[in-house]
Amino acid sequence: MNTNSNKYTIIYASVMVIIVAFLLAFVSSALKDRQDKNVQLDTKKQILAALNIKDVKDADAEYDKYVQADMLMAEDGSLTENTGAFASNYEKEAKEKGRLHLFVCHIDGQTKYVFPVYGAGLWGAIWGYVALNEDKSTVYGTYFSHASETPGLGAEIATDWFQKQFEGKKALENGEIALGVEKNGKVEKPEFQVMVFRVEPLHRKVWMPC
Repeated sequence: MNTNSNKYTIIYASVMVIIVAFLLAFVSSALKDRQDKNVQLDTKKQILAALNIKDVKDADAEYDKYVQADMLMAEDGSLTENTGAFASNYEKEAKEKGRLHLFVCHIDGQTKYVFPVYGAGLWGAIWGYVALNEDKSTVYGTYFSHASETPGLGAEIATDWFQKQFEGKKALENGEIALGVEKNGKVEKPEFQVMVFRVEPLHRKVWMPC
Protein backbone atom coordinates (compact mmCIF):
# COMPACT_ATOMS: atom_id res chain seq x y z
CA MET A 1 0.00 0.00 0.00
CA ASN A 2 1.21 3.45 -0.86
CA THR A 3 2.07 5.04 2.46
CA ASN A 4 1.67 8.50 0.94
CA SER A 5 -1.91 7.92 -0.20
CA ASN A 6 -5.00 9.35 1.47
CA LYS A 7 -6.36 5.83 1.93
CA TYR A 8 -3.32 4.79 3.95
CA THR A 9 -3.54 7.92 6.09
CA ILE A 10 -7.21 7.32 6.87
CA ILE A 11 -6.69 3.63 7.69
CA TYR A 12 -3.63 4.40 9.84
CA ALA A 13 -5.46 7.13 11.74
CA SER A 14 -8.50 4.91 12.27
CA VAL A 15 -6.39 2.04 13.61
CA MET A 16 -4.54 4.38 15.99
CA VAL A 17 -7.82 5.84 17.27
CA ILE A 18 -9.18 2.34 17.93
CA ILE A 19 -5.98 1.27 19.73
CA VAL A 20 -5.88 4.40 21.89
CA ALA A 21 -9.60 4.09 22.71
CA PHE A 22 -9.08 0.47 23.72
CA LEU A 23 -6.10 1.34 25.92
CA LEU A 24 -8.00 4.18 27.61
CA ALA A 25 -10.99 1.93 28.25
CA PHE A 26 -8.69 -0.77 29.65
CA VAL A 27 -6.86 1.64 31.95
CA SER A 28 -10.12 3.20 33.11
CA SER A 29 -11.58 -0.21 33.88
CA ALA A 30 -8.42 -1.38 35.62
CA LEU A 31 -8.26 1.71 37.82
CA LYS A 32 -12.00 2.03 38.53
CA ASP A 33 -11.88 0.23 41.87
CA ARG A 34 -8.96 2.36 43.02
CA GLN A 35 -10.66 5.55 41.83
CA ASP A 36 -13.90 4.63 43.60
CA LYS A 37 -11.94 3.89 46.77
CA ASN A 38 -10.19 7.26 46.60
CA VAL A 39 -13.55 9.02 46.22
CA GLN A 40 -14.88 7.15 49.25
CA LEU A 41 -11.82 8.06 51.33
CA ASP A 42 -12.14 11.71 50.35
CA THR A 43 -15.85 11.70 51.26
CA LYS A 44 -15.08 10.18 54.65
CA LYS A 45 -12.42 12.83 55.26
CA GLN A 46 -14.96 15.55 54.49
CA ILE A 47 -17.47 14.06 56.92
CA LEU A 48 -14.77 13.87 59.58
CA ALA A 49 -13.77 17.48 58.85
CA ALA A 50 -17.32 18.58 59.72
CA LEU A 51 -16.67 16.92 63.09
CA ASN A 52 -13.48 19.00 63.42
CA ILE A 53 -11.37 15.90 62.84
CA LYS A 54 -8.87 16.89 60.18
CA ASP A 55 -5.54 15.82 58.68
CA VAL A 56 -6.30 12.14 59.28
CA LYS A 57 -3.90 9.51 57.99
CA ASP A 58 -6.31 6.58 57.99
CA ALA A 59 -9.74 7.86 56.94
CA ASP A 60 -11.32 4.41 57.08
CA ALA A 61 -10.22 3.79 60.66
CA GLU A 62 -11.19 7.26 61.88
CA TYR A 63 -14.55 7.07 60.13
CA ASP A 64 -15.31 3.69 61.69
CA LYS A 65 -14.22 5.03 65.07
CA TYR A 66 -16.52 8.05 65.15
CA VAL A 67 -19.37 7.33 62.72
CA GLN A 68 -21.71 4.82 64.31
CA ALA A 69 -24.41 4.67 61.64
CA ASP A 70 -25.21 5.86 58.13
CA MET A 71 -28.97 6.42 58.18
CA LEU A 72 -31.25 6.89 55.19
CA MET A 73 -34.11 9.34 55.53
CA ALA A 74 -37.14 8.69 53.34
CA GLU A 75 -39.56 11.33 52.10
CA ASP A 76 -41.87 10.70 55.05
CA GLY A 77 -39.03 11.34 57.48
CA SER A 78 -38.60 7.70 58.50
CA LEU A 79 -35.06 6.47 59.11
CA THR A 80 -33.46 3.17 58.20
CA GLU A 81 -29.82 2.18 58.39
CA ASN A 82 -27.91 2.04 55.12
CA THR A 83 -26.82 -1.55 54.65
CA GLY A 84 -25.70 -1.04 51.07
CA ALA A 85 -22.47 0.29 49.64
CA PHE A 86 -20.97 3.53 50.93
CA ALA A 87 -22.32 6.41 48.85
CA SER A 88 -20.54 9.62 47.85
CA ASN A 89 -22.88 11.52 45.52
CA TYR A 90 -25.58 12.54 47.98
CA GLU A 91 -27.21 15.13 45.73
CA LYS A 92 -27.76 12.47 43.06
CA GLU A 93 -29.17 10.04 45.61
CA ALA A 94 -31.60 12.65 46.92
CA LYS A 95 -32.86 13.53 43.45
CA GLU A 96 -32.99 10.04 41.95
CA LYS A 97 -33.85 7.88 44.95
CA GLY A 98 -35.65 10.38 47.17
CA ARG A 99 -33.53 9.65 50.20
CA LEU A 100 -31.07 11.62 52.29
CA HIS A 101 -28.15 10.48 54.40
CA LEU A 102 -27.78 11.25 58.09
CA PHE A 103 -24.59 10.15 59.84
CA VAL A 104 -24.89 9.41 63.55
CA CYS A 105 -21.55 9.98 65.27
CA HIS A 106 -20.14 9.74 68.78
CA ILE A 107 -17.35 11.99 70.04
CA ASP A 108 -16.24 12.16 73.67
CA GLY A 109 -19.40 10.43 74.80
CA GLN A 110 -21.69 12.82 72.93
CA THR A 111 -23.85 12.17 69.89
CA LYS A 112 -23.39 14.33 66.78
CA TYR A 113 -25.46 14.31 63.60
CA VAL A 114 -23.82 15.02 60.25
CA PHE A 115 -25.77 15.59 57.05
CA PRO A 116 -24.66 16.60 53.55
CA VAL A 117 -25.65 19.92 51.99
CA TYR A 118 -25.21 21.12 48.45
CA GLY A 119 -26.05 24.00 46.17
CA ALA A 120 -24.87 26.20 43.33
CA GLY A 121 -22.08 28.74 43.50
CA LEU A 122 -21.37 31.47 40.99
CA TRP A 123 -19.30 29.22 38.72
CA GLY A 124 -20.16 25.68 39.69
CA ALA A 125 -21.32 23.23 42.31
CA ILE A 126 -20.67 23.70 46.01
CA TRP A 127 -21.19 21.09 48.70
CA GLY A 128 -20.40 20.29 52.27
CA TYR A 129 -21.46 18.78 55.58
CA VAL A 130 -23.03 20.23 58.71
CA ALA A 131 -22.60 18.56 62.10
CA LEU A 132 -25.18 19.23 64.80
CA ASN A 133 -24.88 18.67 68.53
CA GLU A 134 -27.03 16.23 70.45
CA ASP A 135 -29.79 18.84 70.66
CA LYS A 136 -30.14 18.48 66.86
CA SER A 137 -30.09 22.23 66.48
CA THR A 138 -26.74 23.74 67.48
CA VAL A 139 -23.94 23.56 64.93
CA TYR A 140 -20.94 21.57 66.11
CA GLY A 141 -18.88 21.95 62.94
CA THR A 142 -19.05 22.44 59.18
CA TYR A 143 -17.15 21.59 56.05
CA PHE A 144 -17.67 23.23 52.65
CA SER A 145 -15.94 22.83 49.30
CA HIS A 146 -16.44 23.92 45.71
CA ALA A 147 -15.73 23.02 42.12
CA SER A 148 -14.56 26.29 40.59
CA GLU A 149 -15.26 29.35 42.72
CA THR A 150 -13.08 32.47 42.52
CA PRO A 151 -10.05 32.51 44.87
CA GLY A 152 -10.49 35.16 47.54
CA LEU A 153 -14.24 35.34 46.93
CA GLY A 154 -16.52 32.31 46.66
CA ALA A 155 -13.61 29.95 47.26
CA GLU A 156 -13.40 31.28 50.82
CA ILE A 157 -16.13 28.83 51.83
CA ALA A 158 -13.42 26.16 51.92
CA THR A 159 -11.31 28.03 54.49
CA ASP A 160 -11.27 27.46 58.24
CA TRP A 161 -12.11 31.07 59.08
CA PHE A 162 -15.35 30.85 57.10
CA GLN A 163 -16.39 27.45 58.42
CA LYS A 164 -15.62 28.28 62.06
CA GLN A 165 -18.19 31.11 62.01
CA PHE A 166 -21.05 28.60 62.09
CA GLU A 167 -19.99 26.76 65.22
CA GLY A 168 -22.31 27.27 68.17
CA LYS A 169 -25.04 28.87 66.08
CA LYS A 170 -28.59 27.53 65.78
CA ALA A 171 -29.21 25.75 62.49
CA LEU A 172 -32.87 25.01 63.18
CA GLU A 173 -35.53 26.87 65.13
CA ASN A 174 -39.11 25.67 65.44
CA GLY A 175 -38.47 23.16 62.67
CA GLU A 176 -37.34 25.82 60.22
CA ILE A 177 -33.87 26.55 58.84
CA ALA A 178 -32.40 29.41 60.83
CA LEU A 179 -28.87 29.50 59.46
CA GLY A 180 -27.60 30.85 56.18
CA VAL A 181 -25.28 33.30 54.49
CA GLU A 182 -26.36 36.64 53.12
CA LYS A 183 -24.52 39.05 50.89
CA ASN A 184 -24.19 42.54 52.39
CA GLY A 185 -25.58 45.48 50.47
CA LYS A 186 -28.32 45.81 47.91
CA VAL A 187 -28.34 43.21 45.15
CA GLU A 188 -28.97 44.94 41.84
CA LYS A 189 -29.25 41.73 39.83
CA PRO A 190 -30.91 38.96 41.85
CA GLU A 191 -30.14 36.42 39.14
CA PHE A 192 -26.48 36.67 40.09
CA GLN A 193 -26.98 36.00 43.78
CA VAL A 194 -24.82 33.17 45.03
CA MET A 195 -26.40 30.46 47.13
CA VAL A 196 -23.73 29.35 49.55
CA PHE A 197 -25.52 26.15 50.44
CA ARG A 198 -28.95 24.61 50.37
CA VAL A 199 -30.40 22.20 52.88
CA GLU A 200 -33.13 20.06 51.43
CA PRO A 201 -36.50 20.42 53.24
CA LEU A 202 -36.40 16.81 54.37
CA HIS A 203 -33.33 17.55 56.46
CA ARG A 204 -35.54 19.57 58.76
CA LYS A 205 -36.79 16.23 60.01
CA VAL A 206 -33.41 15.66 61.62
CA TRP A 207 -35.36 16.58 64.76
CA MET A 208 -36.86 13.12 64.70
CA PRO A 209 -35.30 10.57 67.07
CA CYS A 210 -32.67 8.39 65.44
